[in-house]
Amino acid sequence: MKPLRLLRWSGAVLSPRTRPCACIRPLLHSSRPQSTATASVQDEFDGGVSEPLSPPPFDLTTLPSPPPYRALQSAKLSALQARLSLPPRLPIQTLARCLVDVSADFHPSFNNHSLSLLGNDLLGYYTSELILCRYPRLPMVIIFSAMQAYIGPATLTSLTREWGVDLAAEPGGEVDPGLLQFKAIVPGNGDLAGDGTLVKDAPPKRPAPKLWNRGLSSLSVTDDYFGAVPARAPTDYLERPELAAQDASALRARGVTLERASTNFVRAVMGAVYLHAGRNAAKAFFRAHFQSRALDVAKLFEFRQPTRDLSRLCAREGLVSPVARILSETGRESRTPVFVVGVFSGRDKLGEGQGGSLDEARIRAAIAALKGWYLYSPLEVKVPSEVEEGGRWEGVLIDGGEVVV
Repeated sequence: MKPLRLLRWSGAVLSPRTRPCACIRPLLHSSRPQSTATASVQDEFDGGVSEPLSPPPFDLTTLPSPPPYRALQSAKLSALQARLSLPPRLPIQTLARCLVDVSADFHPSFNNHSLSLLGNDLLGYYTSELILCRYPRLPMVIIFSAMQAYIGPATLTSLTREWGVDLAAEPGGEVDPGLLQFKAIVPGNGDLAGDGTLVKDAPPKRPAPKLWNRGLSSLSVTDDYFGAVPARAPTDYLERPELAAQDASALRARGVTLERASTNFVRAVMGAVYLHAGRNAAKAFFRAHFQSRALDVAKLFEFRQPTRDLSRLCAREGLVSPVARILSETGRESRTPVFVVGVFSGRDKLGEGQGGSLDEARIRAAIAALKGWYLYSPLEVKVPSEVEEGGRWEGVLIDGGEVVV
């Protein structure tokens, strides 16, 4: 596996020469360019001369987001950088850019849209390889649920609160750069168009047509990391470039929710760490804030007919048909009996369960046997990204897939 070298890409994206800073430089007394590039690149650009920053001679309220130089004066940003233990190579101006949502500032050089796209792909890649290599027999539905639990919008919103990030009431140039800035969507009890009609009382929209191609192939190929249909595919913007302008105008008028803004912020931080500090720092950041979260995968299962699924699984694997046998019981004639039932395939016990009746114990035993099969995990888990820096890749188990009834 040949590793990719993204150093040239990151330089092209974040270089001061390619970033349109002409709209900011005349507003400052200092000749030092304000950008999110690294300190070494900035020193090369301005000849290594550091001049003190003076307050701008204009009203900051005219800007959609704080100018980059104000990131050096924000105590909230410094506290956030220390709290997250971010690498020193990540400039604090880039961290401030991660806090500016696209709904607050539509200029692509001053919002977190590009960084969030990169961070979304990195989080999806690291999380999917972790789940697939640790539990190679999981069904697709459980994989999507585990992805949702690790890097879903609700999880990333909770992570934003855990990091201590506060929200700005309204975006603007005078706002502290350490606050999450976005244009909030109109709440459900808000006025729709100034005519007194509430959003929740507005006439319902026409329902979307039902999608009939919602099979496993569609979930794993055409959908996103969570098995949902994306609003816009990348090919849509290539075939119809006018869709980008339409979506931008709609976003400007509608705004975004707190969950979406928080999700974009966390993804942008992940992308910024990867661009400025490299692959190893991104992997360490992922292990510290995402992989370390405890997830009981066994609680994600929900079987409708576990005995039938277990019979089909044994038939597919060439095993003897499962048979339920009572192992022990107590209080059969009492009000609270307890039965312990085991499911056997020949002489091998596949699972064991207990319940207040024989049927309940038999069903629980079948569920335990299915979970024992699906939750198989190798002793040593090695993911593909660990060998990108060098080493030999050893393939993991490739299972035949989930049971199709």
